[in-house]
Amino acid sequence: MEIARFQAQIAAIYGDRDRRRGAAATFQWFVEEVGELARALRGKDRRAVEEEFSDVLAWLVTLADLHGVDMAHAAARYTAGCPKCRAVPCACPEEIP
Repeated sequence: MEIARFQAQIAAIYGDRDRRRGAAATFQWFVEEVGELARALRGKDRRAVEEEFSDVLAWLVTLADLHGVDMAHAAARYTAGCPKCRAVPCACPEEIP
């Protein structure tokens, strides 16, 4: 499924509820889903990992929608490669945390 279609589908399914909840509370749900993904990644259940990735993606496009961001347009930033150096693969110096 294309990003724009996915974003539109999530908005059709949950948009009214998401707008009532608001961006701040929706962000909290997104963070909770990222935590669930982290737990799933530590496990061995492939299905659970896929489900959590899809949940994180759904909450991410919901947040984008609430902020008026077209995720297909946002993703296009990577069309030419790394947004900083434009190389594929990225040729930027690695940052060590």
